[in-house]
Amino acid sequence: MSATGETLGPASPPSGETAGAQRRNPSPARRSPGTRLPDGPPERLRAAAPAVLYITVRILGLLVLAIISAGQKEHFTNQLFSWDSDWYLEIAANGYAGVDPTMLDGNGNRSAETPLAFFPGFPLVIRLFATLPGLGAPLAAIVANLAAGIVCAYGLARLGRLVGGSERVGLLLVALFAAAPMSIVLSMPYTEALFCCAAVWSLLGVLERRWPLAGLCCLAAGLIRPTGAVLIGVVVLAALVALARGRDGRRPWAALLLAPPGMLGYLAWVGVRTGEPGGYFEVQRDGWSSSFDGGVATSRFIVETLTTNESAFITFTAWLVLCAVLLLILCLRIRMAWPLVLFAALVLVLDLGSDGLMFSKVRLMLPAFPLLLPIATGLAGRRTSTAAVSLALFLGFGSWFSAYALAVWPYAI
Repeated sequence: MSATGETLGPASPPSGETAGAQRRNPSPARRSPGTRLPDGPPERLRAAAPAVLYITVRILGLLVLAIISAGQKEHFTNQLFSWDSDWYLEIAANGYAGVDPTMLDGNGNRSAETPLAFFPGFPLVIRLFATLPGLGAPLAAIVANLAAGIVCAYGLARLGRLVGGSERVGLLLVALFAAAPMSIVLSMPYTEALFCCAAVWSLLGVLERRWPLAGLCCLAAGLIRPTGAVLIGVVVLAALVALARGRDGRRPWAALLLAPPGMLGYLAWVGVRTGEPGGYFEVQRDGWSSSFDGGVATSRFIVETLTTNESAFITFTAWLVLCAVLLLILCLRIRMAWPLVLFAALVLVLDLGSDGLMFSKVRLMLPAFPLLLPIATGLAGRRTSTAAVSLALFLGFGSWFSAYALAVWPYAI
């Protein structure tokens, strides 16, 4: 093979044993031009690797939950359908107006506007999957999140290859995401799996300059959860930068116009329902004591946790918050693409900069998956044994933390 990739013939006719070997084992170059070798098992396995890896890690997480739940005399399926799961299932089955009137907000109150705190994207997906034979709303939610998680896994694998330059980085990123602390919500009727699926493909659309993909996925993300505001900001800014630089012609306009309507439309609808332009934020503040305070409450929580006698779960929560900030600094240090860094940073700002329930901070950080890229890149450069042991420890801790939060911890997540 020459430097230009052309196949060169031998300088002289082969002879002896070498010639015989060539006659018995003709090289691919001597096959007829129209012959195409079928893909072998290794190729098919590589294509299925993100899905298989994601499902395997999630099954291991569910096994840990089952073991810990059994120790608490509970069945793990009861834990999967807890806390906010009830709200999404009720909205999916009965609409906002038909939610069970006995369900209360985080402060033990209830009004006609209380269900409006939950965005409509995930309930609509549940309702869509529930049209399949044999699927009621609960099972439809689990199946929908499994499908979203698998699609997300392929997006993460692609993102890892794009940023880290190898297939190994991509697969490590999938495993880290599926095993992260509070990743149990990926297997629950919660919005994380669906949102992260939309977010990773939207960010890929930005990085690969496929602007319609970026815009459509961002539109969907804006209908799923409030964190969609972060993604909208990143996509809109990236599109504006591309237009200012004269790149990709008019195609960035697709992202610029498609990204905001989903979230803005829902917020406007809630404003009409409540009679207040900022009605959604009032529902969040009144029902779940959630509002932006610039990080004052989070800072106080971390200081008090690390300087007083608190439980292991609370202490680990505080340390995980600090680790997330450290990982963001590492993202900056390795000069990761700015849309990824900005997305992760804004997710942290939105999460850590809000008051409300401190025990949900780790779950709300799960969409900041670019923070896992420095870990995936670092492990990819290590020996296989070192990477495997490190990944096993990460999986063990993440699975325990998730299972403990559901099966042992008595408060909402």
